[in-house]
Amino acid sequence: MGESSLLDRPGAVAAEEPDTDIAAHYGEPVAEQRALDSAVGWVDRSNRGVVQVSGPDRLGWLHSLTSQYLDGLTPGSATEALLMDTNGRINHHLTLVEDGTAVWIHTEPGGAADLAAFLDSMRFMLRVEVADRTADYGVLTLRGPQRSQIDPGELLADRPEGPQLVLRQAEHETDLFVPREWLVDVATELSNAGVRPAGLWAYEALRVAEHRPRHGLDSDHRAIPHEMGWVGPAVHLEKGCYPGQETVARVHNLGRPPRRLVMLHLDGHADRLPARGSAVEYNGRSVGTLGTTARHHEQGPIGLALVKRSIPVDAEFLVDGVAAAQEVIVSPDTGANADIQIRRKPA
Repeated sequence: MGESSLLDRPGAVAAEEPDTDIAAHYGEPVAEQRALDSAVGWVDRSNRGVVQVSGPDRLGWLHSLTSQYLDGLTPGSATEALLMDTNGRINHHLTLVEDGTAVWIHTEPGGAADLAAFLDSMRFMLRVEVADRTADYGVLTLRGPQRSQIDPGELLADRPEGPQLVLRQAEHETDLFVPREWLVDVATELSNAGVRPAGLWAYEALRVAEHRPRHGLDSDHRAIPHEMGWVGPAVHLEKGCYPGQETVARVHNLGRPPRRLVMLHLDGHADRLPARGSAVEYNGRSVGTLGTTARHHEQGPIGLALVKRSIPVDAEFLVDGVAAAQEVIVSPDTGANADIQIRRKPA
């Protein structure tokens, strides 16, 4: 897609891969993070891939393909879902909203084309249409406890008829699917209404502190939902018949996943954050892999990592030469929920 038009704002500094097309910050990263945490800010996430699924069969069809219960989703409903292979390994994490006429999805940068191609290949004779809308729409995200005071539709009430603005109201944030030609104007209107611009550094620090993993950054090609803590937010346990469902059911009922997501509290005396992909070491051996790292305005340097389930929950680690303590996100006892009674013959 190329650089976001919002990188031209004063003070904007580009983020790192895979987010180089948007701003890491606008000159005051700590103040930006505080705004997202205690007031309200907008974050440019226009590098996200956007896919639109329309047609009268869209909800039942997506229900049959994904891990989420989507059949009968009401207009305005926002949720998350996974697309997996038959072995339960995660291929796509979907953030979506049903607007009454279509399902709007955003996914990781560069992922929309593959997602749209896969969905298109699964249409068969159903009345659905799949479109990669990344070239047409970008995502702006509102965060903070005061975001309910902002009505983007009211701010844009005087705009001439044209492309629609789609809102996704979720627990932590409000996503705006904004026509790309509107991005600068919408950001300006939000700023004029008292919403502070905030870069991705601020957003990612809060995401890590909230234990919310990001597909491809905090997971790898072997990751399954139970390892990532996505059972619940993105996996509905009371539905079946979708690719990967057998693995989800087996782990939930009979076994525990081989790895678990943890949050790391990194040594604040270090003058750097360990690189993503660094080995997480325990007693001199590698037991996991580091994902996203960030500097939180209250908690200091933190990160997410996938480690072996068997590692003690009080173990301390070394990551790229930096000491780290763990905070449990996924319990090592996750799964094994079946109550199996063994009958024995009477003596």
